[in-house]
Amino acid sequence: MQKRFPSLSGYGVTWSANKRIAIVALVITSLLIIAATTAWFTGRGEHEQSAGAPSPSSSSSPSEAAPKPAAGSGSVPKPPQISEPVAFAKAAAAMLWSYDTRDTDRDQQLAGMGAWMTKETKYADWASVSGQVPDPLLWSRMADQSQHATGTVTEGHYPGAFKQALAEDPSAITEAYIYVVTVNGRQQIEWKKGGGGAEERAVTLAVQCRPSHDCRLAAIAPSVTQ
Repeated sequence: MQKRFPSLSGYGVTWSANKRIAIVALVITSLLIIAATTAWFTGRGEHEQSAGAPSPSSSSSPSEAAPKPAAGSGSVPKPPQISEPVAFAKAAAAMLWSYDTRDTDRDQQLAGMGAWMTKETKYADWASVSGQVPDPLLWSRMADQSQHATGTVTEGHYPGAFKQALAEDPSAITEAYIYVVTVNGRQQIEWKKGGGGAEERAVTLAVQCRPSHDCRLAAIAPSVTQ
């Protein structure tokens, strides 16, 4: 039987307890935090992993900045020029669920993902995004099997708690213009000798969409909030 290698988006994300990210709103385990008035304490994300897949150790710390795409970004698409939060979040989720080890090395993958991040470091949690990428050894093993994946999105929406908090205090969003969006979809994974499979995916993202500016990714929530 062809061994199935883990998908890129199936990795856990380590969130520093000392890292506080001021954002307008983010839902964590059913508690909505409006970052204009409080701080968001990060924890450890729980993500589904393929059976038998090893747990990777993230080499990125929360204080690290996203890498510059000097070496190119391989198959990672550039961020779209979109100013609507849900539309951008759907594009970002499809990017996060897609990769191709056949023509993109790990550094290129990270650089391509980094291009989607907000440049406002006060609101950017690069560790939550870079933690989605396997460690160099595992990426190499995936490349040996020509593993690649394509993400498709079925829908995106604002979680109920976010909408409720925004309705109660509409002015809170004007501090950082961070929106919480949950995206559902599917990931198709393929590798050598006809191996492959598909998995349902869901992710809650924090995206920054300032007026008259294109949206950018701020963080990936440690758990999915519907």
